[in-house]
Amino acid sequence: MNKSITVAKTAGFCFGVDRAVKIAYETAKEQTDKKIYTLGPLIHNPSVVADLEKRGIGVINSPSEAKEGDTVIIRSHGVGRAVFDELKDRGVNIVDATCPFVTKIHKLVAERTAKGELVLIAGDREHPEVQGILGWTESSAVCDNSGEGDAEVFPNCVELVKLLRKNCEKSKKGVAILSQTTYNIVMWNQCIRAISEFSTEDVTVYDTICTATEKRQSEAESLSRKCDTMLIIGGRNSSNTKKLYDICSANSRCFLIEDSRELKDIDFSTAESVGISAGASTPAYIIEEVKKDMTEILSNEEEFNFEEAMEQSLKKIYTGKRVSGVVTAVNSTEIIVDIGTKHTGYIPLSELSADPNAKPEDVVKVGDTIDVIVTKLNDVEGIAMLSKKQVDAQKGYDDVKKAYESGEVLTGTVTNIIKGGVIVTTSGMRVFVPASQTGVRAADSMDTLLKKEVRFKIIELNEQRKRAVGSIRKVTAEERAQRGEAFFETAEVGQTVMGEVKSITDYGVFVDVGGVDGLVRRMDLTWARIKHPSDVVSVGDRIEVTIKDIDKETGKVSLVYKKTEDNPWVIFEKNYSVGQTVEVKIVSITAFGAFAQIIPGIDGLIHISQIANQRVANVADFLSVGDVVTAKITDCDIANKRVSLSIRALLPEGEYKPAKETAPAEDEAEEAETEE
Repeated sequence: MNKSITVAKTAGFCFGVDRAVKIAYETAKEQTDKKIYTLGPLIHNPSVVADLEKRGIGVINSPSEAKEGDTVIIRSHGVGRAVFDELKDRGVNIVDATCPFVTKIHKLVAERTAKGELVLIAGDREHPEVQGILGWTESSAVCDNSGEGDAEVFPNCVELVKLLRKNCEKSKKGVAILSQTTYNIVMWNQCIRAISEFSTEDVTVYDTICTATEKRQSEAESLSRKCDTMLIIGGRNSSNTKKLYDICSANSRCFLIEDSRELKDIDFSTAESVGISAGASTPAYIIEEVKKDMTEILSNEEEFNFEEAMEQSLKKIYTGKRVSGVVTAVNSTEIIVDIGTKHTGYIPLSELSADPNAKPEDVVKVGDTIDVIVTKLNDVEGIAMLSKKQVDAQKGYDDVKKAYESGEVLTGTVTNIIKGGVIVTTSGMRVFVPASQTGVRAADSMDTLLKKEVRFKIIELNEQRKRAVGSIRKVTAEERAQRGEAFFETAEVGQTVMGEVKSITDYGVFVDVGGVDGLVRRMDLTWARIKHPSDVVSVGDRIEVTIKDIDKETGKVSLVYKKTEDNPWVIFEKNYSVGQTVEVKIVSITAFGAFAQIIPGIDGLIHISQIANQRVANVADFLSVGDVVTAKITDCDIANKRVSLSIRALLPEGEYKPAKETAPAEDEAEEAETEE
């Protein structure tokens, strides 16, 4: 009897959780000199939390546990406004990893309560996301059972109807209804139907369930109707995982597990079709482990047939036949496999893996059961030459074909740099990625990709030759577009963000601020005079910029890199005043005077009349570029950015500053001696 295992396509990390985890790992790399914490476990997955701890990211449960100078990561659930304020007051470096869709709810709640509306939130009052949402109400006050306040949480449609009947008349400015992003989609639809008896003028509904959550729940519900057994993978304290379990339990036998180790405690003897889904905090590798172990469990449930086993031991093999065998030895040149016949099977190293850099012990181990293809037979000596690489290539091709048809993103390792592109190996299949599809700029070397794991999509498939062409750039572009959409959801003028310098032009710098390239124009780059923007930043630099302007229709973002506190006029106004004596450096000579630098970015004019106590016909006779002289600030116009200086004002009455000393001509010297 054939038994099946089906994994839901949407199982695992959602966008918000994936973003938060990446931010955490990036923070651990960049801030090695600081103590880093997450405010509460970053995600509801013990495995990920443990791995973060190994990388130096601990967990605190209250802002009061953080000390000045520490870094605290706000998890994807988000927190209330008061938590941000307390962390800032404590001098903590805040890294905000709140899911953009949750941030959108925060803004919505703040706006509605500010207008006097009552906000009703579908969800679990104790869930951290709901607690964070409540922290953005206008007064940050939550309704108690008496109904006093500006926000209330309801668990289901029955409680919602009670609250509406109780509050619609009181709240003359209206009622806004929304949900936490992971709310049960079935229950939300029940709530929508229950609202229909109330006036639409009094009640406004905002659908804030995350689209990924909605899709995950819908797919799990559909899968549970087709399978007799469902496995839901995720942390037991994960709200969205529990909701998946509740939805699927209504249709089939369902088990909630955190990882594959718990499979041994479940009886699968009656299972024929097993469906697998996972919460938003479950990493892909845990899902894969469960699938692999579940496959072995179902295989072992098959009844042992002595006749089949005997026939298997006497089976005939031939070149080109695919057989299964058990690895009995592994060495540096070959692998020995027992294929259940009189032949001794050998896999040469060249036929083990498509990855030329792979070590034999990393590919197979003694005791592994593997599929191989017979490439050569020697019945006299009892030797069968085998190839695992060919089996992997066939399986890899099947996987690649499915991915091409479904548009699935594949993961592979760059194993070779060749003319015109790179070779990526995935599931034993070699996929060619043209240079134009690697995402590497023409001026840069593709060697930087060698031996790196990459994500790509199949863009061409030749079924006759079983060859595929992939694109890393396509995946990067799609993920960038997704990040860009999230950026425009939350970005605001005046907001400070981190970005990476992507390119430099004569007129400014383009900075990636999260899926969007914003422009820092030359005038907004620095207060100092520069010859080129490359004097200030380099490609690849991580810099902090402020959003100057956003045009969501065109997708253009203007940024500012220079800081207000670095404005030389602010510094000048704070430290200098009229009447003050300063040392200045001559930076240019004109017909009407000389300009001298007081501080970088501020030049004052020494008018020709203020150079000496005598008539000056030629400024160059008295001053040269590079001279350092003492002058007095005689006037300052901050509004028009003008400063006047005077050397003459510091000279005693009747004394004058002589012209540059020059060697007198010989006849002048003789004339001077004659006069004496």
